[in-house]
This record gives sequence, C-alpha cells and structure tokens, in this order.
Amino acid sequence: MLKLNALVRSVPTVFALAAAASFAAPAFAAWEPAKPVEFVVPAGTGGGADQMARLIQGVVVKHNLMKQPLVVVNKSGGAGAEGFLDVKNAKGDPHKIVVTLSNLFTTPLATGVPFNWRDMTPVTMMALDNFVLWVNADTPYKSAKDYVEAVKKAGPSKMKMGGTGSKQEDQIITAAIEKATGTKFIYVPFKGGGEVAVQLVGKHVDSTVNNPIEAVAQWRANQVRALCVFDEKRMPYKDKITDSQAWGDVPTCSEAGIPTTYTMLRGIFMAPGVTKEQTQYYVDLLKKVRETPEWKDYMNKGAFNQTSMDGDKFTEWLGKAEQTHRDLMKDNGWLAK
Repeated sequence: MLKLNALVRSVPTVFALAAAASFAAPAFAAWEPAKPVEFVVPAGTGGGADQMARLIQGVVVKHNLMKQPLVVVNKSGGAGAEGFLDVKNAKGDPHKIVVTLSNLFTTPLATGVPFNWRDMTPVTMMALDNFVLWVNADTPYKSAKDYVEAVKKAGPSKMKMGGTGSKQEDQIITAAIEKATGTKFIYVPFKGGGEVAVQLVGKHVDSTVNNPIEAVAQWRANQVRALCVFDEKRMPYKDKITDSQAWGDVPTCSEAGIPTTYTMLRGIFMAPGVTKEQTQYYVDLLKKVRETPEWKDYMNKGAFNQTSMDGDKFTEWLGKAEQTHRDLMKDNGWLAK
C-alpha cells in the first residue's frame, strides 16, 4: 500500500595512529538496561498489540536475551493516547519501549492530542498485520459477496460491524467497505481485538474486521468464519487452522468483490532523547527475537506480512504511512478541527 573524498595515508602513519588509539582509548561495554524495562501496550488486553508484546516478553525470558525483566503494561486510555503520551513524556529514559499499531497515526489525527510519532524514537518494524472480514460461523454467509448482499438487502444502518476504537484502523476499513460496496453499517467500537472477537461469537455484532491473530482461536474452534483478507495478495501460510482451511485459502477482499486493501504497522518505539547506542540495543534485541522459532511460529499462526525494517528506511516508511492515514481520515471527515 505504501510503497547514500577518499583520504590516502601512508601505511606507517595508519599503524602509528592505530597504535596510539589502542593505548589512549579505554574499552567500554555496550549499553544495556540497568533496571526493568517497561513495555507499554497502547491498547487493551487480548488484542493483537497485547499478544505481540507478551509473545516478545516470553521469547526474551525463554532465550535469556535480557539481563533485566521486560514488564508489559497496558495503557489503552484515549484510543492509545495514554500509552503514547507516557512514552513521549519519558524523555531520555531508555527503560521504556512501546509497541505501536496504526493508532500511532490515527489517534492524534482524530483527537488533536498533542502527540506525533516523531515525538518518540523509532526502533524497528516487527511486521505488518493483516485484517480479515469475519462473521459468526452460525450465519449462512459463505463468502464476502453473500454477506455484502445481505447487508444491502437489510438496508442502511441495520447490520453491526464491531471493531477496535473509533476513527481508527477498523473503522477506516469499515468506511472503505461502505464506499466500495454502497453499504452502510452501524459501527460498534470496543477497547481491543480480543473483546471484538468475543462480541462476534456472542452474536452481539454481525461482522468484524479483526486481525488474524485476534480471532484465530475462535476460527480454530469453528465459532467464526473468515470471508476475505484486506491485503493485495493472499496470505502465504498453508498450515491448516481449521479442519479444512489454512490462512492461504482465504481470498483477498478484492477477489471477493470488495476492492479495498489495508495493512497495519506492528512497530517498536522508544522515548525521545535516547542515544544511538541505546536504540541499537533494542534493534539488536528484537532482531534476535525475530530469529527464534517461537516468533516464526507466531508469524505463521497469526498470518502476518513479515516485512521488517529499521533506521532511515523505517523513518521514511513512517512519514509516508502518516500521510496515507491523513488522506483516508480527511476523506471521512475524521480529522480533528
């Protein structure tokens, strides 16, 4: 979606300088945390961000990747603003990191809260998360086309779409579905994806656009049905989740007659004002996390788009993603006045 004078010295001079440096400069150990690290989740428990943070925490403990504890803390108030502002206000503190969703962009754009992603220090993109259109397994809808036709037949504002937060990713996708299909939902916001999945199983809403990882347990239990994925390509995962389906069997929404695509950031940030050495510590730590079998299994089961990046490339991506969200929200009249 969102598509860098050579100086020549004589060999004796080089050796002389190197020798002098070896005697003059003491060796310093690389920076590492000196106390427990708070891992902020700007969303509720049970959702995709919470699950990812706790998976990272577990991997770090199992493989002894840190000497200090990594402590997950949920701060979901104000559509994640509570968590972001907490990290923003911890200037210079390298013992606080935050997992981000696309509410990194949507929350300040929609609410006017005094926060921007540039107020924090980007560390790394862990992955991009997909979104799936879900219905309860007891319904007769076998395809996205079936469901869209039912929504149209019911009439405007009769069917309920559940999602996480207001004027965030799930509602953006809902609005895009409405625009692409000429339908109109009642959008019902909840605190996190875990709650959204429970509400669909309980038939309190007619559909959701949860991330795969947020509804995989209910899908495996045959309580919900996956109709389509909002990515440009089908998910590459072939392991069966249900008795008959793998993530790769789920068609794209474009294939299914809903020409809409959207993927979500799963990134890690630090407080502002930290050093390059402190940032690099977490870049290296999270690279080790991504190399573990537990992480690879998590990517597979959660059907993630396994794109990762850091440094200038990540910063450039963030700038483009922010503008994309600004445009989407402007189209829906959701920008704060």
